Amino acid sequence: MVTVVLAWLAALAVGVAAVLFGQTARATPRRRRRSRRRRIGLFVSLSGPWLALLGGVAAGALTGAWLAAAAGAGTGVVVTAVAGFLLSPH
Repeated sequence: MVTVVLAWLAALAVGVAAVLFGQTARATPRRRRRSRRRRIGLFVSLSGPWLALLGGVAAGALTGAWLAAAAGAGTGVVVTAVAGFLLSPH
């Protein structure tokens, strides 16, 4: 039980770090107009980590495999943060 709680706390910490990292995409100086790719990258950077965490919670609730769901949520957060960074470079 303690392992599952620690795994979810680690996934949450990674999620918060990814959202803060995604804020750097928003803090860039404004240009005339952002391209569609940059807007998608900004959305993925800011919302993707939270959606990955919610997906992990849903998977854990449906399957009962909370430890595996926490690992998947942490991986999903990292993947969405990297995808958002690659789509919205600065």
